Amino acid sequence: MRIAICTDAWKPQVNGVVTTLDHTRGMLERFGHAVEVFSPASGFRTFPLPGYPEIRLPLLPRRRLFRLLDEFAPECVHIATEGPVGGAARAWCLARRQPFTTSYHTQFPEYLRARLPVPERLSYRVLRRFHAPARRTLVATAQMRDRLTEHGFEHTVLWSRGVDTELFSPQRRIELDLPRPIWVYAGRLAVEKNLAAFLDLPLPGSKLLIGDGPARAELERRHPDAHFVGYRFGEALAGYIAAGDVFVFPSRTDTFGLVMLEAMACGLPVAGYPVTGPIDVVRAGISGALDEDLGRACLAALELDRDAVRREACGFSWEHSAQQFEAHLAPLSGGDALVPSP
Repeated sequence: MRIAICTDAWKPQVNGVVTTLDHTRGMLERFGHAVEVFSPASGFRTFPLPGYPEIRLPLLPRRRLFRLLDEFAPECVHIATEGPVGGAARAWCLARRQPFTTSYHTQFPEYLRARLPVPERLSYRVLRRFHAPARRTLVATAQMRDRLTEHGFEHTVLWSRGVDTELFSPQRRIELDLPRPIWVYAGRLAVEKNLAAFLDLPLPGSKLLIGDGPARAELERRHPDAHFVGYRFGEALAGYIAAGDVFVFPSRTDTFGLVMLEAMACGLPVAGYPVTGPIDVVRAGISGALDEDLGRACLAALELDRDAVRREACGFSWEHSAQQFEAHLAPLSGGDALVPSP
């Protein structure tokens, strides 16, 4: 099949959405499908997202995206994000009577509420309207599916995640000249990640933060004893994660938290809050510790067996994830018809 994936999150952005879509595309191509990703990098004029200059969004993408999709003539369309590309793709599908699926990767109502006094119910209303025409909306966890159902979303289905256990492995471990234990965080440095809850903890040893973002300068100023190493990729990223003793995931607003699987594959137990994301990824007492007292979770995770942690991660594969995605697609059928292009 010809599958179009339309997303506002794509390379060179570094986040779980991009990682998930990239692995999914690769697996779908291995399955024999022709996959095209339509993103801000598809020849659009772009502008930086306020507060996140590393993220660029397309300016008025509708006309060009309509033309690109008409030329590709997809049999299946998946809309991964609710931004300008996603909105233009949704409009194309509705205009062409093309069935489509969507996915819910980011808890925007909670993210927006952390920055601005916007009621979550208003944000959920906008998102519910966006996803309503989709045949199915793919979500990463059962907790997230239940939450969206409570907010009036329909046709939600599960789409799990995977991890590259060859890349993320204890064998990648590098030696760091830091006092142990080493508490590791990897990801975007932004207010919605709740990093102060981690950095304010009176933990022994060292705190290592891998990544970058709009909050980095302020976090470095407030926490001069923490070690900020910026973004790392591929083997370097795996090496830094594997060098730690516990992976700390302080976010309360992630829909999944793919980096937790990557840390677990490196043998690091996860410490986090018992909220959506960690609840679905971490098996308490085996691959990590979840507690409303994050410091207590960190110390409990430190006692866990790293081999058992890695075995838990090996139960997730990108092949299985892509098979779920494939099964949820909504291809054209006898009852669907594309409207001829003008």
